[in-house]
Amino acid sequence: MPFAETLTALLPGMLTDPFRIVLLVGLVLTQRNTAAVTGRLVPLAAGVLFVAVILPLTTLQGQPLLPAVGVGLVANVIWLLPILGAFALWDRRAR
Repeated sequence: MPFAETLTALLPGMLTDPFRIVLLVGLVLTQRNTAAVTGRLVPLAAGVLFVAVILPLTTLQGQPLLPAVGVGLVANVIWLLPILGAFALWDRRAR
């Protein structure tokens, strides 16, 4: 299987990984609780990078690490946008 096909095959698996989704929801919850001290952007960026690195290190065998991390970053950003949107909607509804 060519390298590009391998990377495109990784994305659907990463997008449907429930552990990744739970980690990102936990990241947003933690960031919201600590935003007064740490801000918003740096903790979110660090968390997205952490999840993108730690999951391939622990779950993918036989895949090159850097491309898997890159695809993981894309998957994390794809999930982070609706998660942040859901929390913004929740906040607006709570007012």
